[in-house]
Amino acid sequence: MGIFEPFRAIGYITTGVPFTVQRLGTETFVTVSVGKAWQIYDCAKLTLVLVGPQLPKKIRALACYRDYTFAAYGNSIGVFKRAHQVATWSRHTEKVNSLLLFGEHIISIDVKGNLFIWEYKGIEKNLAPVGHILLEEKFSPSCIVHPDTYLNKVLIGSHEGSVQLWNISTKKKLYEFKGWNSSIHCFVSSPALDVVAVGCADGKVHLHNLRYDEEVVTFTHSTRGAVTALSFRTDGQPLLASGGSSGVLSIWNLEKRRLQMVIREAHDSSIISLHYFANEPVLMSSAADNSIKMWIFDTTDGDPRLLRFRSGHSAPPLCVRFYGNGRHILSAGQDRAFRLFSIIQDQQSRELSQRHVSKRAKKLKVKEEEIKLKPVIAFDFAEIRERDWCNVVTCHMDTPRAYVWRLQNFVLGEHILTPSPENPTPVKSCCISACGNFAVLGMEVGWIERFNLQSGISRGGYVDISEARSCAHDGEVVGVACDATNSLMISAGYHGDIKVWDFKGRELRSRLEVGCPVVKFVYHRTNGLLATVAEDMILRLFDVVALRMVRKFEGHTDRVTDLCFSEDGKWLLSSSMDGSLRIWDVIFARQIDAMHVDVSITALSLSPNMDILATSHVDQNGVYLWVNQAMFSGVSHVHPYASGKEVVSVQLPAVSSKEGSEPENEESDHPHERQSQNKDAVSSPHFSHQIPDLVTLSMLPKSQWQSLINLDIIKVRNKPIEPPKKPEKAPFFLPSVPSFSGEILFKPSDVNTEEDKDTRGDEAARSMRKPYLPSPFLELLQSAVEMKNFSSFTDYIKGLSPSSLDMELRMLQIIDDDDLQEPEQRPELHSIELLLDYFIHEISCRNNFEFIQAVIRLFLKIHGETVRRQSTLQNKAKKLLEAQSSVWQRIDRMFQSSRCMVTFLSNTPF
Repeated sequence: MGIFEPFRAIGYITTGVPFTVQRLGTETFVTVSVGKAWQIYDCAKLTLVLVGPQLPKKIRALACYRDYTFAAYGNSIGVFKRAHQVATWSRHTEKVNSLLLFGEHIISIDVKGNLFIWEYKGIEKNLAPVGHILLEEKFSPSCIVHPDTYLNKVLIGSHEGSVQLWNISTKKKLYEFKGWNSSIHCFVSSPALDVVAVGCADGKVHLHNLRYDEEVVTFTHSTRGAVTALSFRTDGQPLLASGGSSGVLSIWNLEKRRLQMVIREAHDSSIISLHYFANEPVLMSSAADNSIKMWIFDTTDGDPRLLRFRSGHSAPPLCVRFYGNGRHILSAGQDRAFRLFSIIQDQQSRELSQRHVSKRAKKLKVKEEEIKLKPVIAFDFAEIRERDWCNVVTCHMDTPRAYVWRLQNFVLGEHILTPSPENPTPVKSCCISACGNFAVLGMEVGWIERFNLQSGISRGGYVDISEARSCAHDGEVVGVACDATNSLMISAGYHGDIKVWDFKGRELRSRLEVGCPVVKFVYHRTNGLLATVAEDMILRLFDVVALRMVRKFEGHTDRVTDLCFSEDGKWLLSSSMDGSLRIWDVIFARQIDAMHVDVSITALSLSPNMDILATSHVDQNGVYLWVNQAMFSGVSHVHPYASGKEVVSVQLPAVSSKEGSEPENEESDHPHERQSQNKDAVSSPHFSHQIPDLVTLSMLPKSQWQSLINLDIIKVRNKPIEPPKKPEKAPFFLPSVPSFSGEILFKPSDVNTEEDKDTRGDEAARSMRKPYLPSPFLELLQSAVEMKNFSSFTDYIKGLSPSSLDMELRMLQIIDDDDLQEPEQRPELHSIELLLDYFIHEISCRNNFEFIQAVIRLFLKIHGETVRRQSTLQNKAKKLLEAQSSVWQRIDRMFQSSRCMVTFLSNTPF
C-alpha cells in the first residue's frame, strides 16, 4: 500500500432502499441503506448511532428486530447483531428483492419468485430455512405485506398487477385478487381491519377490502409517475400519506375521500419510504436524493412543516476543499448545493442557506431548483476574516457574477460581486487575498476585476495595454491567485499566457508562456510556486519570483481534473480521468506514489496537517477520505528516494471504516481516535536506526515522569488528615466462623496464646531469610541485559504508574545490613547492578532522555547509600556518571548556543 489508504466516505444519508423503523423502549430508531453498508439513526434528533460493516454487494432490502439487522445483498442475506455479522443466509439463487419481519421469522423473496422462511432465534446453530414456497412462473413479486390480524398470512403483489394471499404455515395460496392492470409498487396495512392500501405504477392509490374483495376508494396523483410509498396516520386522524416517483408528497383525507394537501417540493427525487410514527403527528420520508426528512402536522390549517432532516449531495460534488484546520470540508455539487461537512461529528454537516429558497419558490409558484443558484464551478475562502464579514466567494456555472458567503452564520452574503466589462460573460475563476479583504474575479472574456469583500465595491480591473480588447487576457481566465503579502497577483489565460501583476497598482509586471492551452492552475503562497496543467497533460511548476519553469512532471494519460499542493509545499497531488492519483515530490522532482481507482477522481484536497486526503468521484454523491498511514503508524510505506512509477489499484473508501469480513475489528470514526485505541499494538514508533547524536524523548505525558521526582510530596499531600476512628462500642462477643459439625470455631487471629505469639515470631524471622523470588520486573531486566535489547524492558516500565515503579525499585532495597554476608549471596545487589547497566546503555544511546533522568533520580534516592557502600556498584556508578556528563555537556552547549543567539537578536537595534 502507498502513502494514502482508504478510510471512509462521508455525505451518504440514504439510498434507494426502503428504511425500517423500530421502537426500543422509549426511543425510536430508523435503519437505512447507504450502498454496501447500513446506518442506524436515532429519530429523536436524527443523530447517527451505528454504522454497519461493508458488504460485498449493494444492499437491496432491510429488516430489523431489536439488536438484529437483516440486509439482503445479491443472492445472500446477512444477519447482524449490532455491527457484528453473526450469520449469512445463502439459499437464494437469484437477487433478493424483499424482506419481511414476520413474528419470529424473516420472509425473503427473490426476483424469480422463490420465497424462503428463516428463523432467526438460535441462528448460530441453524442456518437453513424452515420453509420454502415457489410462486407461479407468470407471477413476478414486487412487494409483500402482512395484513393485521391475518394469522400466518401474507399479501404479495406483482409487477403484472395481480395480488395473492398466502398461508405461510401451510404453504398454500388462499386467494388471488384480480388487481388493477398496473404494476404494484407498495403495500401498507391500514388501522381498519381487512383494509390495505395499494400503490400502483399508474399513479393510483387503491384502498381494498380483503375480506369481501371490494374496492373502498381510489385516489389518483395529480403528477405523473408511480406511487412508491404509503403510510397511514395512527393518532386518530383519518389521513393517508402517499409519495410518488416525482418527489411529491400527497396527504389524503379518508373520511372526506379527497386530497387534503400536497407538498410539491418534499424531495428532489423519487420518494422511497414513508412512515407515520405510532400515535404521533409526525411523518418520516426518505428519497433517492440522499435525504431523510421528518414532517410534523401541528399547524392550525393542518399543513405539515419540516421538523428536522438529514441530507447530503443529491448529485456528484464538483469542488472540495478542506476548511477549519482540517476538521471541515467545503463541497459544491451539481445539485446546486453548497455544503459544509464535518469529518469528526456527522451531526455538524449542513447545507449553507441561500436565503429563504422554499418561501420564495412557494410565493413565485416555481420549483426550488429554479430559485437556487447554479452549480458552483470554483470557490475560495479566507479563514482570517470569518468573524468580520463574508469570507467565501463562489463562481457559478454560466453566471456573470460571483456570490459571497458568511461561513460563520452558514448563509449567503448580502453582496453580489458583478464585474463590469464591455460584454458581460460568465465568471470562471476567483480568489481571495491573504488578508481576506479583497476578492479577484476572472471572466470568460479575459477580464479580471478586484472587489472589496466588506463593502462589495469594485476596486478596479487589471488591463494589459498590449491586448487588443483592453482585457487582462485574450481568452478565458483559467485561474487567479494572490501572494502572501498582497504585492503580486498571478493570472493564467487559456491560451497559455501566465501574467504577474502588481496587486495594488494593477499594472503588468511580467509574463510567461506555457506553450499550449492551460486548463488548470494552483498557486502555493508559502513557497511561491505555481503549478499548471495544459491540454498535453503535462504538469509544469513555475517560480513566480524567478520567472522560470523549475519542474516538469509527466505520467497522466487522460485529462487532469484537479491539482493540490501539500501545506508545506513539498508534495503536488494530481488526479486524472484515467483513474489515477499521483503524488509528486517537488524537491526531488519525481513521482513518489501513484494509485488507481475504478471511478475517476474529479476533485481533491489535502488537509493542512497532511493526514487526510478528500476526493470526489464521477457519479458518486459522497466525499471520500483517505488517511495518511505514515502520520499515525510512524512507519512510512514509501521510501523518500523511491521513483513511485508503479501504480497500485485501490478500492474506494467504504461508508464504514470497518471491513465486512472482519467485523470484530472495531475502529473509531476518526484516525486520531483510532490511533489511541491501537496504542497497545503500536505504543511508539521504533526506528531501525537512530540519527547520530540525536536525543530522543519518551513521548510520555509530562505528569508521568514528573510524578516520579515528586512522589514523596504527593504521598504527603494525599495522606489522610485524621486516622480512622475506632467504633464507639466494640461487640462483647468474639467473631466466629461456621462449621459443618455445628460447633463454633473462633478465628485464630482473635484468640492469641503465648505459644502462638512465639510461633508467629519464628515464622516472621524465617520469612526474612526465605529465598529470593524474581518478579516480572527483574525477569525482563535480566533478559534485556543478556540479549542487549532493552526496548521491551523500557516499554514495560513506561507502562507502569509512578507509584508502581516506585514500589518495584523499593523491592530491591536491602533491609538486613549484615556486613558479614558475602555480596555474591545478595541477589538484590545483582539486580541493582543490572539496573545500572541499563541506565548506562540508555544514557549512552540518548533514548527516552527525560524519562530515564527521572528514573535515575528516584533510583539514587532509594539505593544511593547501598551504591556508596558496595565497591562493585561504585565502579558502575562511575561509568554512569561519565556517560551522563558527556551527553549533558553536549546538550548544555546547544542550549547555551541557542540562548546566546536569541539574546543577540533581541538586543539588535533593527
